[in-house]
Amino acid sequence: MPAQTTKILHANNMNPQIRRAEYAVRGELALRAESLRDELAKGAQKPFSRVVNCNIGNPQALNQKPITFFRQVASLVEYPELLKEENAEVVSKLYAPDAVERAKLLLKHIGSVGAYSHSQGVGHIRENVAKFIEERDGYPADPSSIFLTQGASAGVQLSLQMIAENPNVGIMIPIPQYPLYTATLSVLHSKAVPYYLDESQAWGLTTAELQRSYDEAAKDGVDTRALVIINPGNPTGQCLEEANMREIIEFCHKNRVILLADEVYQTNIYHPKDRPFHSFKKVLKSMGPKYDGFELISFHSVSKGMVGECGQRGGYFELEGIDKEVVEQIYKISSISLCPNVLGQIMVDLMVNPPKKGDASFEKYNAEYNGIYESLNSRSRILEKTFNSLEGATCNPAEGALYLFPQIRLPKKAIEAAKAAGKEPDTFYCLALLEATGVCMVSGSGFGQVDGTAHFRSTFLPPPELFDEFCSNLKDFHAKFMDKYRD
Repeated sequence: MPAQTTKILHANNMNPQIRRAEYAVRGELALRAESLRDELAKGAQKPFSRVVNCNIGNPQALNQKPITFFRQVASLVEYPELLKEENAEVVSKLYAPDAVERAKLLLKHIGSVGAYSHSQGVGHIRENVAKFIEERDGYPADPSSIFLTQGASAGVQLSLQMIAENPNVGIMIPIPQYPLYTATLSVLHSKAVPYYLDESQAWGLTTAELQRSYDEAAKDGVDTRALVIINPGNPTGQCLEEANMREIIEFCHKNRVILLADEVYQTNIYHPKDRPFHSFKKVLKSMGPKYDGFELISFHSVSKGMVGECGQRGGYFELEGIDKEVVEQIYKISSISLCPNVLGQIMVDLMVNPPKKGDASFEKYNAEYNGIYESLNSRSRILEKTFNSLEGATCNPAEGALYLFPQIRLPKKAIEAAKAAGKEPDTFYCLALLEATGVCMVSGSGFGQVDGTAHFRSTFLPPPELFDEFCSNLKDFHAKFMDKYRD
């Protein structure tokens, strides 16, 4: 029986779709990590001295340094008094000249970062995004088809909102998946139509599996309207081959399904010769006039890559082949929120148009960018090796993104202990890891997985100076856990 309350709004009369939504990345494990951090700050004695959040791709929270040029420009547009002539001598000692010029150019187009911008985003910045896309893909891009957003997540949510006509509409999502998708679909009261990535084939994707998923949903009366592809993958880290992408486009074309391409990790590519990144737009345009009018929405963000500006909340999506009346409605919905965060828009401008060779900031920018990349690449390999060294664990390499998603085969006693505690086995394992080491990961059950398997997702973002200790603690914990619950 519901608890008595005097409140008008309470847990039993609020929107039930909100209650059904789950977001494991910031769920039980993340909340417990915050509690432990508070306990440490108050002097509590723990087996560890710090909490390490590997549950979310949040680079600067784990000491990744921001790109100097980005922050120089951001600080100047925030305080344009520095750009006055009387401050020129002081500013020249602290700021690169091209950072000063970029700030002046942006302020010319923006006016003030404290003012609303165009609801679709600053026109000058959308033009730079279009140039970036053209240079990346070799095909034209139209600034009027680009919407700047509060990170890629806002663009994903808006797109799903447009598609989710009624509770019978289905959206195909990968399993494992980033829980933004299932959480948003829960709120929208639409159906997630799962398709499975093949762990035994480096988290590969086949159109046979896509067709199985689509057909089974159709038998249940689901009207499947869109397919989500996360490439490079989150949480799995795979990077699709171009031939596979062509097959996916053909599947969507045949079944009249909109393609939603989550490409926020497009610069996090660790095997560029074997598995380079190709955008779905580039592949689509290379397939000829048969696919004119194909409906594609692509997403990108400043939160990932080497930029890691998660808190600035900048991103964009590009519309391809979307009905003009629908585009008008997308603009209307964007207008209700007035405009995206202007500082986030500025970060998008800097991401798509960074210093170039010959610019005053180029050498520093290039060194910082490449240093972050090489460090991420190195840490991904070290952590992969660590996971594969654990008893009962197997881990595919990260071809891209910021994560590894190892499978752990837990003893029966551990599974029984988890059941007795009312937890999924992988959640039970991750909670034990957190309490013993201060390392917060996310259990695979929060992303979806094949029944009977257990996984967890970890970033490889802990800073290099802590990485040996981080890996050593994982090994020690796992050995003790397996000994404790050994059959």
